[in-house]
Amino acid sequence: MTAHHEYRTVVFDLDGVLIDSFQVMRQAFALAYHEVVGPGEPPFDEYRTHQGRYLPDIMRLMGLPLAMEGPFVEASQRLIREVKVYPDVPLLLKRLRESGVRTAIATGKSGERARGVLDVVGLLPLLDAVVGSDEVPRPKPAPDIVLEGLRRIGGSPGSAVMVGDAVIDLQAGRSAGTATAAALWGETSAGPLRDEQPDHVLEEPADLLSVVLDEASR
Repeated sequence: MTAHHEYRTVVFDLDGVLIDSFQVMRQAFALAYHEVVGPGEPPFDEYRTHQGRYLPDIMRLMGLPLAMEGPFVEASQRLIREVKVYPDVPLLLKRLRESGVRTAIATGKSGERARGVLDVVGLLPLLDAVVGSDEVPRPKPAPDIVLEGLRRIGGSPGSAVMVGDAVIDLQAGRSAGTATAAALWGETSAGPLRDEQPDHVLEEPADLLSVVLDEASR
């Protein structure tokens, strides 16, 4: 693990970290699967193992038709108001802003979709930048999206922490040179995240405050 003496910026993954969108994803995936592939059980559990990746990349990895992307996005948009914000996330973002800690999103979603859902759930004004996987040359686990988020908010890797609920989030942060924090409050498997040996393990969103604000005040 790398010693980071001061965190002035935080880069968050989105789904499973700030917002609970899994039921919407499940419904949208099933609708897209049945429309494009046909009858049968949609392999959503396998889809979940690729969480955090760019949707077209997930389709390729699963051997599913890229034509599923359109219906998936349409259904997700139609169901967008069913997306929930995890408890204490608005307070967390407000406290970080009040303390001068800048924040960015680095998500597997496209930038447009990410900004849209953040606007609907009321979090967009509390964030300094949102970067989607379609806005960088290489999506996670490459470091590009983390570095782009830091560039947009004027941050440097040495004073930043990447917070994610997927192994590729931690890998992207580590490759970018940031500290890493595993978020365990969503529908994630703690074992693989702990195996990545993140710098911090967060059981709930408020845990990040003690990490970042304690570090920032040193």
